[in-house]
Amino acid sequence: MIEYYSTEKKSPNVSFKEAIIKGLSPDRGLYMPNQIGKFNNKVFEAKTFYETAFEVAKILLDGAINDNDLYEIVKDSFNFPVPVKNVQGNIYVMELFCGPTAAFKDFGARFMARVLSYYLKQSNSKLTILVATSGDTGSAVAKGFYKVPNIDVVILYPKGKVSFLQEKQLTTLYENITALEVNGTFDDCQYMVKEAFVDDELNKKLTLSSANSINIGRLYPQSFYYVWAYKELKKITGAEKIICCTPSGNFGNLTGGLLAKKMGLPIEKFIAATNINDVVPEYLNTGIFNPRPSVETYSNAMDVGNPSNFARMLALYGSKEEMQKDIIGYKVTNDQTVKTIQKVYKDYGYILDPHGAVGYHSIEQFLAENKTDLPIVFLETAHPAKFGDVIKDAINIDVPVPEILQDALIKEKKSIEIDNHYNTLKEFLLNRKSI
Repeated sequence: MIEYYSTEKKSPNVSFKEAIIKGLSPDRGLYMPNQIGKFNNKVFEAKTFYETAFEVAKILLDGAINDNDLYEIVKDSFNFPVPVKNVQGNIYVMELFCGPTAAFKDFGARFMARVLSYYLKQSNSKLTILVATSGDTGSAVAKGFYKVPNIDVVILYPKGKVSFLQEKQLTTLYENITALEVNGTFDDCQYMVKEAFVDDELNKKLTLSSANSINIGRLYPQSFYYVWAYKELKKITGAEKIICCTPSGNFGNLTGGLLAKKMGLPIEKFIAATNINDVVPEYLNTGIFNPRPSVETYSNAMDVGNPSNFARMLALYGSKEEMQKDIIGYKVTNDQTVKTIQKVYKDYGYILDPHGAVGYHSIEQFLAENKTDLPIVFLETAHPAKFGDVIKDAINIDVPVPEILQDALIKEKKSIEIDNHYNTLKEFLLNRKSI
């Protein structure tokens, strides 16, 4: 059976169950599988998205959950469509915003919630999910874990730095969901969460886990839709290889694709698309990893100055030179983001959200430097209605809010405002009532 090692390599290997429940290794490393299985024909023969996901999950989990239970978990997790559409020429979009919170984070959050529920039922134990969000992670986790027995969820988000609709989604569920509004940045929130996981005193009193992409249970489902994109594009175009463009912040989404490639998915190149928080593209160009405070942009879910999953990228590749063979990075400014939204709507009638616009503009930069006939798919990670103000300013259109999001708009926001010091979070967690 596959075991999981820490990227810091200072802690013992653990099982998948231990890795998903712990979230972060005691040495502050991220868990990675010590072996990566290869795809078989069943992966490519599966007809539906959830059947495809099941075949991939079977390989990744390697018996950690029996097949019958895993099938039900996957089928229930992915009960929504995953459209792949042509935008123009050889550029395609995969719309990952058709789940219950209209963002790609639904894939990881729903899968992880059901897996954790499966394990907690076996042991009749309780768990506190602690998660930092720069946008859609919080709402997807809140919805995915809403009313799940024996699981309490505490979400940290930076005050004034998520969109109105995103904030409404993560502050209007109540029940077992608590939203902490942090006076600081996403990086502050992420730092506070990581400190909690390695605090011995806190961990003696609470069983903590993370639902950020630092958790392997959140990461694995992000490999499923790359397989789906390849299968759909092969069906549409006949192409045997594809190029993928991933809007990137904490780099879990891209790492999911890299994992799929290591398993045998024929992806010719990954385009790592960032806003001006371009720590990873900078590394790919210079070989220097230089984390720094994040800068606020229109594509707020990607406002990350110290991406956690870079450690996993290094674990998969080992060096800049090896990474460069598969990944090319580009950064996109706010001005370029708005102009791309305007251009794509004017020329092709497609409305991009700011994150998708970062992806599309990065493809344009790639094509200016490289000639290819391969289909290129970019990931639309959130519904444009979540960024109504940016879209309205760019193309003077009020994007209708999907029905699945309208309920949050009429509910009262409930959050607890805290400062950006770890001790404040620790005191809150120690003194709050448990579920």
